Amino acid sequence: MNAGLDDAALAAHLAETAGRILLAVRDSGLFAGKALGKAGDQVANQFLIHALTEQRPDDGILSEESKDTPDRLGKSRVWIIDPLDGTREYGEGRSDWAVHVALAIDGAPVAGAVALPGLDGGIVLATDRAGPLPAVAARPRLAVSRTRPAAEALAVAEQLGAELVPMGSAGAKAMAVVRGEVDIYLHSGGQYEWDSAAPAAVALAHGLHASRIDGAPLVYNQRDVAMPDLLICRREMAESLLAACRTSSNRGKDA
Repeated sequence: MNAGLDDAALAAHLAETAGRILLAVRDSGLFAGKALGKAGDQVANQFLIHALTEQRPDDGILSEESKDTPDRLGKSRVWIIDPLDGTREYGEGRSDWAVHVALAIDGAPVAGAVALPGLDGGIVLATDRAGPLPAVAARPRLAVSRTRPAAEALAVAEQLGAELVPMGSAGAKAMAVVRGEVDIYLHSGGQYEWDSAAPAAVALAHGLHASRIDGAPLVYNQRDVAMPDLLICRREMAESLLAACRTSSNRGKDA
């Protein structure tokens, strides 16, 4: 690996390579279903942890697949990774899974990449590869979980008359906004820092809005790594979406 890579390039290289490793594990034919997901998680995590330890030895690391330690809390630079976002989709042979690699500096997601290896040819979206955004659809399209759509997202979609687009992992849904396949990704069903750090970094670099659903900024490398909600959308839609979230929340309290 090229030790001279800057942070964004390193994130993209690691995400792409981990994606190729995951494809190789799946194509080996040695695992299936949940066993495949477990093997993929472990192998990709080992690669990313070892690579980051080698390339950025002074930085902290937070990974979904490694035991968390308080060491990262005293560091300004912390890598936040999800070696396999969408384990179920990966184990089922679907394409809507991802690899997340992000760098947070003083809590802000400043560099990162999301790999979508299951798509034809594989795709990597990164903070140093931002391009123009596609045109917005006439009717808003909102990405939701294919198995458990969040109640908040369903309520907001109803208010706005948005079309629901079911798909798998958080990374796949967030990158669908970047790629112009949908216009909104709104999640309120519970997540963790590794679910959104890389997607948020990439979305922000592409000029999208990314925040909590109450409009608060996304702050990473916290002691409590739970981050229960997320909104990624076109900037011009953010104000109306945040208002719709408030309306939905108030209705829930009154119910």
